[in-house]
Amino acid sequence: MLAKSVLLHLRFPFSFFLLPVYLFALGVSPNFSEPRIIWSFLIIHVLLYPASNGYNSYFDRDEKSIGGLKNPPPVSKPLYFVSLVMDGLAIFLALKISILFAAMLFIYGMVSKAYSHPLIRLKKYPIIGWLVIGLFQGFFTFLMSYEGLNAFGLHNLSNLSVLTPALLSSVMLLGNYPMTQIYQHEEDNKRGDKTISIMLGIKGTFVFTAVFFALATVGFVWYFATYHAVKYAWYFLFSLAPVVVFFFAWFILVIKDERKADYQKTMILNFISSLCLNAFFVYFFLDSTQVIQAIKGGF
Repeated sequence: MLAKSVLLHLRFPFSFFLLPVYLFALGVSPNFSEPRIIWSFLIIHVLLYPASNGYNSYFDRDEKSIGGLKNPPPVSKPLYFVSLVMDGLAIFLALKISILFAAMLFIYGMVSKAYSHPLIRLKKYPIIGWLVIGLFQGFFTFLMSYEGLNAFGLHNLSNLSVLTPALLSSVMLLGNYPMTQIYQHEEDNKRGDKTISIMLGIKGTFVFTAVFFALATVGFVWYFATYHAVKYAWYFLFSLAPVVVFFFAWFILVIKDERKADYQKTMILNFISSLCLNAFFVYFFLDSTQVIQAIKGGF
């Protein structure tokens, strides 16, 4: 029986915030199957991501709020070993799909470990840490999910129709990631981790995110209109409306008082953003793959 503290630090619910990239990959997958959907989802969101959360928590040893955990309990050695076992199990099970999928999981896991391990700790380098997270949780994760869903092999991942949404995923992550650090300035400064949010400052983080969010939105609208149908571009914009409203309402509060850049509002923004994007990408998948039409037709 795993200790409660271990389960808390694995932060299984946090996978919900990382789900949009996977659902985006699912929506553009031409060769998916039900077994691959189930296995790739479980491997990435129930094993890989929680293992990464636990490993990072073990070395960060945060005393204040972290993503998905308002009051983190002290970490213990079992957390370290459980995270490694889950990582290994994810890679082993990925072999059911393809060697490439398993190799990509291994690479993701190693980069994730380098982000927090004290010997490397990419987290303390603001630009490098930001770029690594943006690249691997966006571009690389999209390709990894795409391979897990389709099992096409390496040659197919170089197609422009696959690389374009992968790049857009990274642009979105590059804008979103600094916001996840905005309430941790005190904790990160105490450890000597100069994150990109610290470098930008609290108000600067909001401006930076707004600029990248605008760029990503333009890119997604162009992508859906060019590669799929204009209606998806419009639906994408509509799905983001609640995110934009909350973001700017919160920014106004922060302009008046920077202490409003707290954990609770960060998690609310993450939840609204993830909920809206997940809902859109589920619709996109069901509609673009004709599943909705098949249901309406009685199949």
